[in-house]
Amino acid sequence: MITPITKNEGKTVIFGPCRLSYTHLFRKYVKDGEDESKAKYMTNVLIPKEEKETIDALNAAIEAAKKSGVVSKWDGKEPKKLDLPLRDGDDKEDDDDIYGGNLYLNAKCTNRPGVVDKHRSPIMDEDDVYSGMWAILSVTFFPYNVSGNKGVACGLNNVMKTKDDERLGGRTSAESDFAGIDMEDDDDL
Repeated sequence: MITPITKNEGKTVIFGPCRLSYTHLFRKYVKDGEDESKAKYMTNVLIPKEEKETIDALNAAIEAAKKSGVVSKWDGKEPKKLDLPLRDGDDKEDDDDIYGGNLYLNAKCTNRPGVVDKHRSPIMDEDDVYSGMWAILSVTFFPYNVSGNKGVACGLNNVMKTKDDERLGGRTSAESDFAGIDMEDDDDL
């Protein structure tokens, strides 16, 4: 792991490498049945619970966003019920066991994030960016008060892919599906 870097009044954190899940960095994602205007670029970021320095930096940035929200969004006091972005993967309700042993963030943005490789060159091939890869991320935490819901959200700034790993979501590559098929002696089909 890199030593987390905080900036922007303590609300921006650069950290990783972490594994990504539910990754939509080239096209906006909208849940089934939702209005297209709610579509966003997004990814879940899995942070191993042993990464205390990263978790401390993320919590400090969330606290800075909460302090900002008291002044700018919540009428001078912190709400009793506040939705926070850093969640425990062991509490995740679906059957996605990849989250176990991790905390996770759901980082989103309306403008496409910068996506680069480890040499800081822009990644142009969408197939190179997927759920399961590892990356270093830049995120910014900010307070919100929308339709009575109050909390701190995680804005996605930029992503630097650091390495490949097994794809999440059950999709396999064509190479692995057809690895055991020998076609050298067969005529054209």
